[in-house]
Amino acid sequence: MPNTDPVPARAPEAGDWLADVRRSYDTVAVSYAEFVRDALGGEPHLRTALASFAELVRAAGGGPVADVGCGPGHLTSHLRGLGLDAFGVDLSPGMIDVARRAHPGLRFDVGSMTDLDLGAASVTGLLAWWSLIHVPDEEIPTVLGEFRRVLRPDGALLLGFHVGDGSRLKTQGYGGHPMQVHVHRRRPARVSSWLRDAGFVVEAELLLAPGSPAPGAVLFARRP
Repeated sequence: MPNTDPVPARAPEAGDWLADVRRSYDTVAVSYAEFVRDALGGEPHLRTALASFAELVRAAGGGPVADVGCGPGHLTSHLRGLGLDAFGVDLSPGMIDVARRAHPGLRFDVGSMTDLDLGAASVTGLLAWWSLIHVPDEEIPTVLGEFRRVLRPDGALLLGFHVGDGSRLKTQGYGGHPMQVHVHRRRPARVSSWLRDAGFVVEAELLLAPGSPAPGAVLFARRP
């Protein structure tokens, strides 16, 4: 899971956040891939959440699963290992290059979660694993609307995110490379409200390390 640094945030200018995220993750792609290579090894709760997600996808009839914000493809590969027909989408061409080299048998596409190049009702599952953390609040309805559009009825959605309040500007990370991304922390109740407003049914919530300095949460939702 991405780390944050304690630099106070400035309000992002409209439209520039996508360019900042793309440029930043192009810069750190190789170092980030190394950072997350064994990220699930010491996270039994997260592995259980992903296994439950795989079970929900199969219960909905199986079919394609989009890992949106896939980064270097480690979770896309993990989902394939769970028997899912998973493919990855990421805003950063640098990340997609790393993912394709690391997992040559899998599909990875450059794309934005604000405007997915996927057909309506074309996937049975969608994973957004700590990839909403850079999306400004005002863009969340657009993103969740895209998620709902591409999911089939009864399709499963799994979101992971940082828990807390406010945002921080991350200016360096993953090997000391420069970055310029805002990292947003949100309360599960707020994310659940956004999901319901977007037409999802929220089915389960998992809190991670709630007493730690860097808590997280995983939400399971379904498109009815």
